[in-house]
Amino acid sequence: MQLTPLIAVHMSAALGAIAIGPVALWARQGAKQHPKLHRAFGYAWVTLMVVTAVSALFIRDRTLPNLAGFTFIHILVPVVLFGLFGAFWMLAHGNVRGHRKIMQRLYFGACIVAGAFTLLPNRFLGQLVLGQWLGLV
Repeated sequence: MQLTPLIAVHMSAALGAIAIGPVALWARQGAKQHPKLHRAFGYAWVTLMVVTAVSALFIRDRTLPNLAGFTFIHILVPVVLFGLFGAFWMLAHGNVRGHRKIMQRLYFGACIVAGAFTLLPNRFLGQLVLGQWLGLV
């Protein structure tokens, strides 16, 4: 697999989501909250996550165990999309606590855990980072 424009868009959106997610989460923590910052970074994070999820549908890897080109990590696509929908559903119905829990879990699961899986040595990004940049693979 090589770095195509589609993979570049997917990777850029994912890295952007990883970077700004903590700001959106932090802006509603503690005694001094920042609702405008939370909303701005939250909408940006949601947009980046939608771009990441939708672009992932078009990235296929037939070298790993797959079903029609979809690997295990593609399960995150509907999880992310349904999770985002559920988080806004909760918010629209006044369930701020439910919204918070879903968004925190989405950040951790879809950004941190999935990001860690992409760094495995048999994955494209893992080979790029561990192999070409660090010379480990």
